Amino acid sequence: MWVKICGIRDVETAIQIAKAGADAVGLNFYTKSVRFVTRQTARNIVSALPAEVAKVGVFVNSSAAEIEDVARATGLTAVQLHGDESAEVVAEVRQLLPEIRLIRAWRVGSEGLAPLVEHCVDCRQHGGVWDACLVDARVEGNYGGTGATAPWELLAGEWSLHALPPLILAGGLTVENVAQAVCKVHPWGIDVATGVESSPGAKNLELVRQFLEQARAAEGTACRP
Repeated sequence: MWVKICGIRDVETAIQIAKAGADAVGLNFYTKSVRFVTRQTARNIVSALPAEVAKVGVFVNSSAAEIEDVARATGLTAVQLHGDESAEVVAEVRQLLPEIRLIRAWRVGSEGLAPLVEHCVDCRQHGGVWDACLVDARVEGNYGGTGATAPWELLAGEWSLHALPPLILAGGLTVENVAQAVCKVHPWGIDVATGVESSPGAKNLELVRQFLEQARAAEGTACRP
């Protein structure tokens, strides 16, 4: 089970999260987020982490050129597009950064997976193939980090019916519900930010450790009634 802890803002927290066993850390470059980090802070965090931990830059509606500039300046190993980026922008990011992993975030609501499937096909036609798709809850006016839960039942029932990339489940995951989410949805990976914080933007390392333990223990298990 691949686990990403998102919204890291300082070097020491990043080091401790890596020691706890996280596969990836998320560095948020969206200026309106409470988890926003500067390039210099991101560069310091990336430099302090072991090679095996993925360093994922989270961007919201940035230009492809800006994303490339930040990625190369900070040493990111993956880029997560978490806004309303068009298929053309996604393809441009892929072309500019062919050596790193590309994660497309998508907020799913009552409309189901049809818009996501359409966007995935459009991106492929433009040459913007994703390595994974992160599914968050749709909350109007927000781009993530809301603590709202994604539609587990829908994802569990429909994801395998479409030719979609590996699923990273996000949205409202906590120590209390991550095991149920994993056994119900069977995602390739999971992502958490709000659910392991003591306050907005402040990670609680004990919650991080418990979250990792619960998530990995649930992998491959059957859900409780």
